[in-house]
Amino acid sequence: MPAVKALIIFSAALCLLPPAASAKNVRGDERNVFQSYYTPDYLLFKKSVMEEFSKASAGKFSEFVKYGRKDKDKSVDQKVLAFTFDACGGRHSGYNKKLIEYLRKEQIPATLFVTGIWIEKNKETFAELAKDPLFEIENHGLMHRLCSTEGKTMYGVHATRNLGDVIDEMELCARKIAQITGRRPIFFRSATAYSDELASKVAQRLGMEVVSYDILAGDALKASGKTMAKNILNGARHGAVVIMHFNHPELQEKEALEAAVPELRRRGYNFIKLEDFSMR
Repeated sequence: MPAVKALIIFSAALCLLPPAASAKNVRGDERNVFQSYYTPDYLLFKKSVMEEFSKASAGKFSEFVKYGRKDKDKSVDQKVLAFTFDACGGRHSGYNKKLIEYLRKEQIPATLFVTGIWIEKNKETFAELAKDPLFEIENHGLMHRLCSTEGKTMYGVHATRNLGDVIDEMELCARKIAQITGRRPIFFRSATAYSDELASKVAQRLGMEVVSYDILAGDALKASGKTMAKNILNGARHGAVVIMHFNHPELQEKEALEAAVPELRRRGYNFIKLEDFSMR
């Protein structure tokens, strides 16, 4: 358990820690990028959602227990596993092109969780990825904030301050993605995968399902490809969701998959996108 905890802490640190600046300044600077999103129509919509949940309590704050998942399209005799890759943004707004090229070469479907700030710094790349049917684009938040309606945080990561911030984080990124891709995301993953129960209800109200993960590959710990492959293979089971990143070209995600994928296929696994899972 200590090793797992360390891995999660490093995962948060790798993607989420801002440059040396106060949380207030960083948040303000990033909000300026999205000022045009706060239209009168949106503010009215946000107000109505806030009123719906005005008397609701925050509930449990955690990484949510995974739903029982079944593949919608294949028989239960065919084991499936979902690779998901986050692009967090901020000072970590790179692009692991060699990883994406490997997925394409091997025809491995994948779910890409992207933030609004990563999209802003990778507009052409994002548009290209969104057109590729191999990939499913999902919501990682407008500014990569941990979604807590009470402002709670983990590992020192910037969090939303209240219910209104949670709505902004989820809805404005969903609108940004839909505007570019023509498809509104149906899944949301909070920064660090932590959120509270009220945030989960808000996501459902906005037409999205909160998703966590089952297998930490270890890229955020800067693990070797060999170690990440071992983590994936040790955790592999039917319906498992693997979490990795594709905004760090310096890391060894590609090497990890080169080692893990052949063995997973040998074990009888197929790879599918999250939208091909029945989440309940």
